[in-house]
Amino acid sequence: MKSILKSLKPDQWGIIASVGCAIHCAALPLIITTLPLLGLGFLGNIWVEIIMILISILVGIYALSTSYPKHKKALPILILLLGFLLIALGHVVFEEIEAILVPIGGLTIAAAHLINWRFSKSCIHENS
Repeated sequence: MKSILKSLKPDQWGIIASVGCAIHCAALPLIITTLPLLGLGFLGNIWVEIIMILISILVGIYALSTSYPKHKKALPILILLLGFLLIALGHVVFEEIEAILVPIGGLTIAAAHLINWRFSKSCIHENS
């Protein structure tokens, strides 16, 4: 019997990472002062956020690049790029609404993975 971790597809990992990033970015401003009391002060570190974004990028590139040849639909790629654009805009350009743009970007990336996963499931696969 496969373990749950080994049976997850790249898009499922992407959804998990993106939603985790969105939750982290949405909740952090609200609970930042209580993190040290809970022993979770490291979650407020900029490196945690950078690592989460890098994981999302790597998983996104892998998941979409391996499934695009099967379904040949660019929509998931465009949505993924939109999600990363929202995150970048929140961090660099519109810092005053970062707490809104970054979680929306994370959820947009999760949506890209979900759409990609559905496109991949609906494909007729030849014996491979």
